[in-house]
Order: sequence, then structure tokens, then C-alpha cells
Amino acid sequence: MYEYVPAFFERQVHVQEVLACACGQGVVTAPAPRKVVDKGEYGPGFLAHVVVSKCAGAMPLHRLAQRIEGASVPMHRSTLTDLFLVAASVVRPLSSHLLQGIAAAEVVWADETPLRVLDVKKTKRGYLWTFLTQTPKGEWLIGYRFSLGRASTTPKDVLGGTRGALVVDAYTGYNAVTLPEGRVRVGCWAHVRRRFFEALPTAPEAREALDFILALYRVEAQARAARVVRTDAHRELRMQHSAPVLAALRAWLEEKTPLHLPKGPLGQALSYARKQWDALTRFVSDARLPLDNNRSEGALRKAALGRKNFLFVGHEAAGENLAGLYALVATCEANGVNPEDYLADVLLRVQTHPNARIAELLPHEWKRLRSAVAA
Repeated sequence: MYEYVPAFFERQVHVQEVLACACGQGVVTAPAPRKVVDKGEYGPGFLAHVVVSKCAGAMPLHRLAQRIEGASVPMHRSTLTDLFLVAASVVRPLSSHLLQGIAAAEVVWADETPLRVLDVKKTKRGYLWTFLTQTPKGEWLIGYRFSLGRASTTPKDVLGGTRGALVVDAYTGYNAVTLPEGRVRVGCWAHVRRRFFEALPTAPEAREALDFILALYRVEAQARAARVVRTDAHRELRMQHSAPVLAALRAWLEEKTPLHLPKGPLGQALSYARKQWDALTRFVSDARLPLDNNRSEGALRKAALGRKNFLFVGHEAAGENLAGLYALVATCEANGVNPEDYLADVLLRVQTHPNARIAELLPHEWKRLRSAVAA
């Protein structure tokens, strides 16, 4: 049987004992408990709860303030806003290092979503970008960056000068880092499928394209079932089964393109697939590459939910703070780490931890160290 035990807040009073030598020459005072902010009134667990409530639970801070007051703790939304800012400032070295690690990876997923920013008498449009990768050990690293525009500036800032593959949709803003001398662009079959699915009501023959795409995903399911994902056996499986499907689909695209208006639903789907063909077929020869960009779209779902709940961010700096904390919470969740436990620990440790070993405090490394200590 499961039962709910209400959570509670506690007010702690720490008394520092002072001892004096019998001779009266020496006095010693017990050390005070460590705090995130000197003389601060809120502990690391409290700050962690505030961050996770907003970043993982998409809870607006004014609603969280009401819940805390309901637990008999005096609280105002502005206080929670200040605590959120403090937490973001303290862990900024971690979120920055996380993004740098992602940029250094061979295969990176990326996507972006709009996020409103408060302006005079109205809101303006900003964007939350996500960049993520998977380590050789299977751990997911998820980073975010906030910007006031959707131009290529953000991808260049994060991935400029790096090499490898970039898994994205057809948005041209990523061209700046995928042009010659940059990353190799890898297309998204989920976006292709979506366009053919939307064409079904007016062009039933779009079902044939959907069947071809389904065959590609069945090969991936076969690889997962055989536990050979991202191995040479996975590549051989793709060469043997996926390559013939792609050849048949390409012939079908060429056959159907002259039969449909370019601006019709099916015509647009056909054009999209043909223009992206090189990027869409790169996965066949490289087992590290996925079929789609769904991972990065999934990394933005919490942001989309938050957009509905707290509507907007107050200013650009607030968006940057949100992006940094989103990154650590999302990476925790992706690697089976409790984000409240993690933040309550690193909020204290990061300020005194050697910068040269800052990677030890990233969620996946933190989990590995904790497991080693427990063993």
C-alpha cells in the first residue's frame, strides 16, 4: 500500500559553543554550519527545492510561495526569485562546463523553442536552445543556452570551431556550424514523417512514404533488441536492411514529385525529403548517428510546459539563469540522479571545489563518485 506523507519545512537554530581555557588565555568557537550564501537564511536543500520545483515541475514561483506559506513559512515570490538567482550564480561554472563538454563531443543533438521575455507593456520573443550528447558510457549530457533571437549566433557561440556531427532539423540557423570546415549535418526522419502524415488527408498515397520510414525504425528496434546499438553490428544491420529501404524510398520520391503541386501538402513533404536527402541518409554508414532529432525535442518539453505555466521570463539575464539550472536538472533526470539531492550537495561544494576538477561535480560524474563511496 502506498500512502502520502506531507512534506514539511523546518526552522533550524544553530548554537555555536564557545569554550575558554581555564587560564583565560585562549578562546575557541565551534565552526558555523556551511551555507550557500554567507549569513543566508535558507539552506541548500531549500534552494534545491525551489530550483527543482520550477525547472522540473514547471511551477511558477508565485504558486510555490503560496505552497510554502501553506506550510507555515513566511514567503514572498520576490524572495524565491532572489534564491533562484543565487542558485544559478553559484552553479554557473558547472552549467558552463557542461556545455563545453557537449561542444567537444563527436555527435551533438540541437534544437530550439521560443520563450517570451517581458518588455515594456508587452513581451518579446526569446529562444531557449538545447545542445546534448551521449557519452561512450551511455550517459546523457544536456545543456541549454538562452538568446533574444533565433539567428545563427547561438549555435556559433556554442559549437563554432568544433568538428563531428550535428543532428538537427532543416532550420538554416545551424548552417553556420555545418558548412564546409564545420560539423556534418545529420537530418531528422521524424520531421520527414510528420510532413507526410500531415499530407494524408489530401493525399492518401503519403501512406507509402510512412511505410518506408516505419521500415527504417524497425531496423533500429531490431538493433536495440539485439543490444548492438552504436556498434559495428548495428552498422552492418543498417547496410543490409536500411540501405535497400532508402533506395526504394528515393525512387518513390522521384516518381511522385512531378505528380503533385509543389505548394500542396504532399508536394512540400516530397520537396523537404529530397532537399534533405544527403543529411537524412548519413546514418547508414555511421552507427553513432540516430535517425531523428527526438532527443533534443524531448529535452525542450519541460521548457514548453513552463512556458504555459509561468508565461515569460523577466529579462535576458533571467533567461540565462533559467537555462543554466535547466541544464543541471535535465542532466540529473536523464542519468537517474535525484536533482534535489544533487543540488543540495553541489551548491555547497562548488564554491570551494578546485576549478581544475570541476567536472567531478557534473551530475553523471557525481553519481559515479557517490556510487563508488557507497560501495
